[in-house]
This record gives sequence, C-alpha cells and structure tokens, in this order.
Amino acid sequence: MRLLGGAWTPNLIWQLSGGPRRFTALHKDIAGISAKMLSARLRELETKRVIVREVSPTSPPSVAYALTPLGRELVPVIDAMVRVGTRLACSAPRAPSMRAR
Repeated sequence: MRLLGGAWTPNLIWQLSGGPRRFTALHKDIAGISAKMLSARLRELETKRVIVREVSPTSPPSVAYALTPLGRELVPVIDAMVRVGTRLACSAPRAPSMRAR
C-alpha cells in the first residue's frame, strides 16, 4: 500500500499502463489534478522506482514517463480495484428520485 497510497497514484499508474506518456498528456487525461500535484506524484513514484523519467535528446528536450517492471506489476492490482469498483457501482441500490414522493 506504500506504493499505491496517496491521491492520484492509481490513476497515474493506470494512465502509464498503455506506454510512456508526456506530462501534458497525463495532466490533460487525469481530470482534476493540478500541475503541482502531478509533478509531486511523478517525483514520488520515480523515487519509489515505480516509474522512470525518460529524457529524449531533442531540442528542446522531450520528457516522458513510463512504468518500470515494478510499476507494471501493480497494473493487475489496479485493474482488480477498477473491476470491483465498477461492479459495486453497478449493483448499488439507486436512491429514490424526488419525483416518487
């Protein structure tokens, strides 16, 4: 749980499960995360060796983030969390509508 703990961490791992992504793409695809928080989470995950920061020698330099082998091991865990959450959301009883009264 130390690897997955923290807001946004599962979202980031899930977004990176499809392959390397640039900061701007991650920021666009994770609704509600601030650039400051995204930067902090990326640094934290890099420190924990869950992701790697890849710098391409272009002008200007291009940076992408990718999962390490450890990060890829976490994808099935997050996938299971998504499946359970989806199942629970679909089977949750609906609140009565205001019109029914």
